[in-house]
Amino acid sequence: MGEKPAPIAFAAIGLDHRHIYEMVGRLLELGCFCKGYWTEGTPQPLSGFRERFPDIPRVDDRRRLLEDPEIRLVLTAAPNDERAAIAIEAMRHGKDVMTDKPGCVSLDQLEALRRTVAETGRIWSVNFSERFEVRAVTRALELVRAGAIGRVVHTCGLGPHRLNKHLRPRWFFERSRCGGILADIGTHQIDQFLVFTGSSRAAIVAARVANYANPEEPEFEDFGEVLLESELASGYFRVDWYTPDGLPTWGDGRLTVLGTEGYIELRKYVDIAGRPGTDHLFLVDRQGVRHVDCSDAELPYYRLLVEDVHERSERAMPQAHAFTVSELALRAQAEASRLGGAR
Repeated sequence: MGEKPAPIAFAAIGLDHRHIYEMVGRLLELGCFCKGYWTEGTPQPLSGFRERFPDIPRVDDRRRLLEDPEIRLVLTAAPNDERAAIAIEAMRHGKDVMTDKPGCVSLDQLEALRRTVAETGRIWSVNFSERFEVRAVTRALELVRAGAIGRVVHTCGLGPHRLNKHLRPRWFFERSRCGGILADIGTHQIDQFLVFTGSSRAAIVAARVANYANPEEPEFEDFGEVLLESELASGYFRVDWYTPDGLPTWGDGRLTVLGTEGYIELRKYVDIAGRPGTDHLFLVDRQGVRHVDCSDAELPYYRLLVEDVHERSERAMPQAHAFTVSELALRAQAEASRLGGAR
């Protein structure tokens, strides 16, 4: 475990996704100080935010946060299509940025973010929570990098989510605002493919989307799948909004990492009809089959990001990686064929 870095002051602008709870909470655990938040209207996560963080003040003008010289980092979980503009505005005010995924919903937005980072020297970090908030992923990466399964040649990711339709805002079902299923939750899977295979770039071989279960929302996609490859490996992932109410968590997220000398399977959030709790890692190698304890694995992203803010380094995540994941997800979305079902 790394030592806590010197704390920083931060602010939150846009509370439209529940990921903001972890984004703020993890920084507070490190001793950082949130000087305030701004959000438009009363988004669904607002009441939960107030319950968790009653001492954080709400400001009526976000410029007060952007112009505060003490604030080093701005967090945003605004509607998907608004995150890029918030990040650009924050960076032009001299702030680094941690954004919920997706950090942008179009290639034009991505290009504007690239220009802003180049011109300002600020950090634009996308919080890929299905890696950064899962101890089993930390432990799996440690094992892979130690050579536990040989050379990684393939990953297979499953990213089911619960729709909770009655809680979703209108923008969530509008393609231009949410970005589409591959541009949104597909970013998690692309991030993990690149990291586990050690790839700096990749190509989209095939991509498909569909709306099978929500015909009343013609712009919405509730299913997506992608086949991708790099010079080092290939991979497949499937994402969907079909988690049934009977599952005791929001999704049975899984990742299988295939190596030349073994494989690892992660059951991140639940082991159905098996062990209780989360962060289940199964390792199969020449010695046998075993369940690996992940309870003491670190979640280093937040600590490393604070260090990056201080030292202008890229330990939490290389800036190029954030751009590459976002571009691949957007290109997969743009190239995807649409399968049958609701249109």
